[in-house]
Amino acid sequence: MTYVIAEPCVDVIDKACVDVCPVDCIHIEDDVDRKMYIDPGECIDCGACEPECPVEAIFPEEDVPGPWAGYTEVEYLWFN
Repeated sequence: MTYVIAEPCVDVIDKACVDVCPVDCIHIEDDVDRKMYIDPGECIDCGACEPECPVEAIFPEEDVPGPWAGYTEVEYLWFN
């Protein structure tokens, strides 16, 4: 299991989640990406990032709200 960053992060890109991640699995390509991405292969499912997000965009993979469910696949594709 991993965490997913969904639509509320788009064009916000607050990096508070990056600062608390113990394994540095949250990434962005500066000046290219419009949101942050969690590497599902590196995420240890600690949940440290979720409460740090000011726009409540981070969800456990199995709890991503229906309208944003596609972001789960987006996370996997970004790293492949």
